[in-house]
Amino acid sequence: MSMETINCVLLDDDPRALDRMESLLQMVEGVLVMSKFSSVNDAMMHLPQLGPDLLFLDVEMPGMSGFELLKEIHKQQCYPGVIFVTGYDRYAIKAIKAEAFDYLVKPLDIDELKASLRRFKEKKQSNYLQGFGNLSDREKEILQLVAQGKTSREIGELLFISKHTVDTHRRNIQKKTSGIKK
Repeated sequence: MSMETINCVLLDDDPRALDRMESLLQMVEGVLVMSKFSSVNDAMMHLPQLGPDLLFLDVEMPGMSGFELLKEIHKQQCYPGVIFVTGYDRYAIKAIKAEAFDYLVKPLDIDELKASLRRFKEKKQSNYLQGFGNLSDREKEILQLVAQGKTSREIGELLFISKHTVDTHRRNIQKKTSGIKK
């Protein structure tokens, strides 16, 4: 799973809302819609296998609310970030208590959606790097650039150091992190 790409799943009982959300997300670089569901049962069955980074979730759906769905998928050890997308603002406090990443009210504003995704990506990247507390600041900087797909030569040019120095840092990062479990 790339740190750069946010893998998303969409769940809304309104197929038009799903299509609209998907088309908005396609306008945002670094976002991949893995799947979309209009049925809570289908989503519950597939979410643990998909393992998305982020779940866009409606609140009110037939058969089960978005909050109930979260409890069920958590029982299956599936813990995606959640952005509630709903036509109602009255569930915002409940969403906060459910540890939702964000709460967006329909109709969605593309700038608000992009801002939310940018914050999610920053949080994801920060959480990823926190797992590497034993690295020096320079090693963390290099790891971040490696995660962005940069080559040693490109990193050297960006940081004004030689490719050889970057390779040495990469070896040190590998030694320090070989026992880390993610």
